[in-house]
Amino acid sequence: MVEAIQATADIEFPKAEHPTLYFVGVTTGKSSIMRVFPAWARHLGISERIMGIDCKQHDDPEVYRNVVSFMKSDPLSLGALVTTHKIDLLAACRDTFDELDHYAQLMGEISCISKRDGMLVGHAKDPISGGLSLGAFLPQDYWKETGAELFVIGAGGSSIAVTSHLIENCPPGNRPAKIIVSNRSKPRLEQMEKIHVKINPGIPVEYHHCPNPGDNDRIVNGLKPGSLVINATGLGKDAPGSPLTGDAVFPENGIAWDFNYRGDLVFLDQARVQEERRNLRIEDGWTYFIHGWTRVIAEVFHIDIPTSGPEFDVLSEMAAKAR
Repeated sequence: MVEAIQATADIEFPKAEHPTLYFVGVTTGKSSIMRVFPAWARHLGISERIMGIDCKQHDDPEVYRNVVSFMKSDPLSLGALVTTHKIDLLAACRDTFDELDHYAQLMGEISCISKRDGMLVGHAKDPISGGLSLGAFLPQDYWKETGAELFVIGAGGSSIAVTSHLIENCPPGNRPAKIIVSNRSKPRLEQMEKIHVKINPGIPVEYHHCPNPGDNDRIVNGLKPGSLVINATGLGKDAPGSPLTGDAVFPENGIAWDFNYRGDLVFLDQARVQEERRNLRIEDGWTYFIHGWTRVIAEVFHIDIPTSGPEFDVLSEMAAKAR
């Protein structure tokens, strides 16, 4: 079975012969989901067919239009999880969708494509899955008790999602003292700021243009104790390296969270070097991976999948065995 197809503007995708879920990314064939999903599907009683569609980062808009138009027209193509291309894909294909959910409209991105009553629907699931993942390791009153800050490196879809979730859902008195976001280019920062302005209840947010890893180092080195540092870039998975250099000093008693769970994961290696000395908590993207996929599968196949409890634990254990 072909695990992934390299998308182009003029490729003719093969029609699905069985109900099929797609994974739109960059190196989809390397993802654990190719082994995890068939096991989950058998357990959940749904189609086991999954196909990867690889696009280049910031690909030609016509490539994205070809991908989405195919899914819309092919009856057995049920939907997709979208990663890396969440913002670019929607920007290129907004007119192809019949409906966008609240977060997709707010953030200008989609992480999930589904079909309902003949309509093609775009969803932004990351605020939900990101919030669930954060809640899995962050104590309930963490911000209140520590006065810590949040530094997110990267201003793509996942970064927008997690920061938006915090801004919308953190109650007064239990919020990050400050949210800091950096990115290598300015346009994504400007887009993120426009989104935050619509929903911000008063959390201070700073946006920093950091074209070089050393620029991020300086921010990390100035964070308060207990602060959370997130690698929300593709570095370590879609491209080698880290958004930091070896000169970055993580905050004492802080947390290092990489949204990636596979690849060279240099960011996490840098944190592990300081783990004992700085008393760090280190988290990879595995729990985010599970929540992200189960939210999409529930939407695409129109089934209920709990976000916690015995059934969720079963799915987590199955994923760990297939990882």
